[in-house]
Amino acid sequence: MPIGLSLLEGGFEVHLIAPGSCPDVLLNKGFMYHEVDISRNGMNPFFEMLSIIELFRIFKSIKPDLVHLVTIKPYLYGGVAARMAGVPAVVSAVAGLGVLFSKNGFKNKALRFILYPIYRLAFGHINQIAIFQNKDDRELLVNWGVLKLSKSRLIRGAGADLSHYPCLPEPVGVPVISFASRLLKDKGVVEFVEASRILKARGVEAVFWLIGDPDPGNRNTVTQDQLEHWQKAGLVEYFGYRNDIASLFAQSNIVTLPSYYGEGLPKILIEAAACGRAVVTTDHPGCRDAIEPDNTGVLVPVKNALALADAIEDLILNPDKRLLMGKAGRQLAEREFNIERIVEIHITFYQELLATC
Repeated sequence: MPIGLSLLEGGFEVHLIAPGSCPDVLLNKGFMYHEVDISRNGMNPFFEMLSIIELFRIFKSIKPDLVHLVTIKPYLYGGVAARMAGVPAVVSAVAGLGVLFSKNGFKNKALRFILYPIYRLAFGHINQIAIFQNKDDRELLVNWGVLKLSKSRLIRGAGADLSHYPCLPEPVGVPVISFASRLLKDKGVVEFVEASRILKARGVEAVFWLIGDPDPGNRNTVTQDQLEHWQKAGLVEYFGYRNDIASLFAQSNIVTLPSYYGEGLPKILIEAAACGRAVVTTDHPGCRDAIEPDNTGVLVPVKNALALADAIEDLILNPDKRLLMGKAGRQLAEREFNIERIVEIHITFYQELLATC
């Protein structure tokens, strides 16, 4: 939204293309909206090809000078459609590579083999910039042979409007540990709950807040039965989906995301830093890029609930250390994650590409 509004203020005509009808939040902003049929989890080759054709048709109709493609299916299908439609300039935002590259089972290897030529096409535009949120993702696609290093740029996350995430003093009382994300197992939900169980058995007083919704369309989702079981056992307080994250973090002492998902740079960790809260996350691509280890937060091994519990306990028992990390996190957010800086970088990329059209 901040990038789009900045473009409108600069006199650009801005079109948005997405599944579903135009969201209320976009109405009366000055954008032109186009609905496209893309299934987030669809795997039927026929319908996936129809999505590419539909994007091609929209691009031919709009005749954009530049398209900015965000997330996996849009930058793959949109990248192919943009080349077919003769779009002069392309920005591909690789906000994480997802489960396709985070797991190495036979199915994922087979899918990568099948998708290799599509990746080559999608990242083969002559006038293109690919934006990455961490170096690991960039190196993976470059080493895979689908992207030239010269096309890549690195931005640490999507940024945050710091005015919406004030850095308030920590609450007093029983420490609150917050987890906020889609409730997928590979986001570390189970490890978070197990860490609560471990600290409860040790007699460490803490409250664990689980914020977010299950994702029924994802096979790795946590179920409603699991959530009810964990609540009844007194391991978590479940909040569901919330849009007042800044308020919830202000009521928290520690924020954790023990993910081993194919992250870009988790926005929730940017928001935690902006709110001045110490972070415990995993030594995993994207997650480790969101903090300064031992300065703004702590890294733990993936799938290790014991290490997670130990790190949380250490921060609970050492409030001065925790407060210093939170202060350093806010400074990191002001330096790296400020949305004005992120918007300015994107506009510079657009200008770089449009100057060569």
